[in-house]
Amino acid sequence: MLNPVLKRLVVWGGGAVVAGVLLVLGAVGVAMVVITPKLPDVSALADYRPKLPLRVYSSDEVLIGEFGEERRDLVPIAEVPKVLKDAVVAVEDSRFYEHGGIDYFGLLRAVLTNILHGANRQGASTITQQVARNVYLSSEKTMTRKAYEALLAWKLESTLSKDQILEIYLNQIYLGNRSYGFAAASESYFGKPLKDITTAEAAMLAGLPKAPGTNNPLVNPRRARERQLHVIGRMEDTGAITAEQATAAREEKLHLRDAADPARVHAEYVAESVRREMLAQYGDSVYTRGLKVYTTLVAADQAAAYKSLRRSVMDYERRQPYRGPEQTVELPTDQSALDDAVDNALADHPDNGDVLAAVVLSASPKEVVAVRANGDTLQINGEGLRPMLASLSAKAPANLAIRRGAIIRVTKGAKGAWEITQLPEVEAAFVALDPRDGAIKALVGGFDYDKSKFNHVTQAWRQPGSTFKPFIYSAALEKGFSPATVVNDAPLVFDSAATGGAPWEPKNFEGTYAGPMTIQRALEKSVNMVTLRVLQAIGTEYAQDWITRFGFDKDKHPAVLPMGLGAGSVTPMQMAAAYSVFANGGYRVAPYLVTRVTDFKGKVEFENKPPVLDESMRAIPERNAFVMRTLLNSVVKRGTAFKAWQTLKRDDLFGKTGTTNDSVDTWFAGFQPTMVGIAWVGYDAPRQLGVRGETGGSLSLPMWTGYMETALKSVPVASLKAPEGVINVDGNWYYDDFTPGRGVASLGLEAAMPTAPAEQQVGGPTMPAPVTVAPAPAVTPAAPEERNRILDWFR
Repeated sequence: MLNPVLKRLVVWGGGAVVAGVLLVLGAVGVAMVVITPKLPDVSALADYRPKLPLRVYSSDEVLIGEFGEERRDLVPIAEVPKVLKDAVVAVEDSRFYEHGGIDYFGLLRAVLTNILHGANRQGASTITQQVARNVYLSSEKTMTRKAYEALLAWKLESTLSKDQILEIYLNQIYLGNRSYGFAAASESYFGKPLKDITTAEAAMLAGLPKAPGTNNPLVNPRRARERQLHVIGRMEDTGAITAEQATAAREEKLHLRDAADPARVHAEYVAESVRREMLAQYGDSVYTRGLKVYTTLVAADQAAAYKSLRRSVMDYERRQPYRGPEQTVELPTDQSALDDAVDNALADHPDNGDVLAAVVLSASPKEVVAVRANGDTLQINGEGLRPMLASLSAKAPANLAIRRGAIIRVTKGAKGAWEITQLPEVEAAFVALDPRDGAIKALVGGFDYDKSKFNHVTQAWRQPGSTFKPFIYSAALEKGFSPATVVNDAPLVFDSAATGGAPWEPKNFEGTYAGPMTIQRALEKSVNMVTLRVLQAIGTEYAQDWITRFGFDKDKHPAVLPMGLGAGSVTPMQMAAAYSVFANGGYRVAPYLVTRVTDFKGKVEFENKPPVLDESMRAIPERNAFVMRTLLNSVVKRGTAFKAWQTLKRDDLFGKTGTTNDSVDTWFAGFQPTMVGIAWVGYDAPRQLGVRGETGGSLSLPMWTGYMETALKSVPVASLKAPEGVINVDGNWYYDDFTPGRGVASLGLEAAMPTAPAEQQVGGPTMPAPVTVAPAPAVTPAAPEERNRILDWFR
């Protein structure tokens, strides 16, 4: 028999519940009369189209960029794994397939629970109500909003099927980490497509809708784990999984995606270029329409370019003096306070790829102990300290000293041990394209996109130095010169009449002169005096016109002699297009990036088919391109780019190093018949690279070879087939109308010159007879300020 007091409580409670239900029914009746006419038309949801971001992909469909208000990927209900649907229904609305939009049993249960416990411990919103709220309403907690929500839920149930409602829910709901919908969340948290998730992962994701911030496994793993276990329990209770499956799911170790995402393909500069192009084409709707843009990039090639550029820059950085810690802070001795101090100190010094930020806990010339933002403690010793020993000395200046509290950079060395380094100030760029159609295969516009969004491949106008010389020699071939033409490498002095300005006495890179040598040898050794003599002979205006065939701007290369030494201005992208002309047999192709654009359903909106080479695209004669390839091949095999052949061991490599005056810019421009690559290194505010100066061979060439090791791995070695119009005489290639005795045999041999050693003379001590070369046409002087700027580089 019930206690009288308990009996009264039950009666009162029951009365309160009945009264509450009647109140709700009354409110609903009034709401239906007043609110129903104001409800939106939900029939449009039958063709559900949420906000979908612009996505950019490589040619092999690897995601390389995403732009939009919401990170979302629309997945039809038929493609959603059953285990995820079961998990969501079990924890969010176990009677979803039974109620008509409002779960009265669930509502009654929630009311009783909240009355008994005196708090809002349990909600009663169904999946349908959540869809109504997420699509049409705000999240404010008012009776009016609740009424709208209930009526919209009924309306949705009468208009859409259960699967349609669930599909909208699974794609619409916010799940933290900028992710909307479970497909985006699966990629964000686990780095895998939704179709591949396990029961344990499905339970983790299904636990997010209730509190996506609090239950975020990347931010709060403990709370996320608790919620996951609750979901697994609900799945077992509802019969969605067996007891054995539940046990296995509880024991499964989850592998969350690393926040730094080391496997991600870094193509930020490419993605940004595409975003700008799409914005110009489609306007602001591009961020919500779900367009997918497919590019010419190859994911593996892009990864190789990014890795090679960063490795080259960091190798250069190891050769530079240490500039000191980024900052030094006071650290408390108390451990709990120390953790907060480290977090605060590193908040403004984020990791930069594999160049990590750390705070020094202790330092001596024998060992530095530092801690990272994630709590990892590192010991750096031995070779990892060698470049920094001066900063570890007790006498080190305050701005250079590595002490407790110093914020430093660390990275893994070649042998896998930690070493202290520094964020580079130098910049770099790399671009690779297929010379047969202009498709860009890899593009890295700088050391780090977050550090500088300036795209050095397309926006940096720099002096090309000796990488420009092949274009002068290409012009000379049309004037009767050949690889075997002997030119005097001797000092030159130009008076004001010749330069149109101040007198000029150019120098070779090493300041020495070798006397008579062939053009082939001069290009191999990058001899300045030979290039200048050739340019003077063919005429600067003629050469200026010739280089426009390769895509160079006339106004950026004034018709003065320093043009031959690369005193003009180019971008790495221009150089890639220009060297493509040599690589493809003389055709000029335009670099391109976008292959097609589709809507979110895959319907093609735009397609860019690769061009087919034809004579309308010809820039230079095929025989000119062939002879230039033989010259550039000899640069790789016997000249300044010998390390490329030494590393790659291929006979089909062609290229030219470039180093401007005072080592301000270094380049390597090279190709294999299926791939052109351009590597550049320099400071944004031009200054000398290194204390002793670097060269294209020491700094840019390793970047190129590092990339080509991957890009050419499965490419067969190409053979060089001679076209019509050339002839080989005694191992030297000639135009058939400029064979020995008919073309330019020598140049400048009548001038006073040092005698070269016999082994450096072409054909032994006896030199070919000189021929007369027509004097160069008159040169139109450049503007005074432009002329002086150029000449300053070579004085």
